[in-house]
Amino acid sequence: MNIALVTYKDKGAYHAINVSNEDDLLTDFLHSKGIAVTKEIWNDPDVIWEKYDLAIIKSPWDYFDLIADFYSWLEDMEKRNVRLLNPFSILKWNADKHYLKDIEQAGLRVTPTIFLSQGQKVELADYFQTFKTYKIIVKPVVSGGAKNTFKVTPVTANEHTIKVNQLLQNEDFIVQPFLKEIEEVGEWSFLFFGAEFSHAVLKKAAGGDFRVQSTFGGTVHKEKPSQELIGKARAYVTSFAKDCLYARVDAAVVNGELVLVELELIEPYLFLDTNEMALDHYHQALLKLIS
Repeated sequence: MNIALVTYKDKGAYHAINVSNEDDLLTDFLHSKGIAVTKEIWNDPDVIWEKYDLAIIKSPWDYFDLIADFYSWLEDMEKRNVRLLNPFSILKWNADKHYLKDIEQAGLRVTPTIFLSQGQKVELADYFQTFKTYKIIVKPVVSGGAKNTFKVTPVTANEHTIKVNQLLQNEDFIVQPFLKEIEEVGEWSFLFFGAEFSHAVLKKAAGGDFRVQSTFGGTVHKEKPSQELIGKARAYVTSFAKDCLYARVDAAVVNGELVLVELELIEPYLFLDTNEMALDHYHQALLKLIS
């Protein structure tokens, strides 16, 4: 079987210095197991996708900047009968944060979310009362890497209202209460391969920041979650990541309960270098899906 490992043209925008080159780590490991895998840039017009039996969507980290092109590329891959991991329908569903509605309607806990429609005019100060908080987070429904993500307080509400109303002319946004638990304790990432739990990390923001991404100085800590937390994280994967090679559940513990921040099924960093069995877990899940 000939496999493409789908990545992007790295211009340095989404790759921090302190993040290992996970694509090379994974490719080298799969090669050592006798699997033919080649890195390919998703929007490179010279790639002959038909020569691949399977495409693993690994790190198209600019997809949200080029979302219309990405949707077209997914449809083109489906027409070419190139099997995608994760599956086409799940990738498209997961690209837009409206998916949080589906998860909440299924009875699973998510961060409370209000959706703002393109063209809508808002006063961000109104949402402090709605969420009974003095800090909110505003971000696009199609986004990644904390792009156009704002922490808003009463002091900055007017400034951010102007900025968000400008951005709302072009796309939808969401408003959520700021989870102080992420700032105080950190954000969990639970990694599942083939729906089986592999490992977890706790991501912490740099002092004075709220973003846990390494691009903004966030740090990653090896942690062993309780079986109870793993079971709660697994519920999201079981319900919404069927036939997926990988899934990352980003969540916070709020009042003892796991609350979903994001279900990452397109291009999550997998923290493969934080657990000695992670690569093997990935490999075994891949074998099951292609056997």
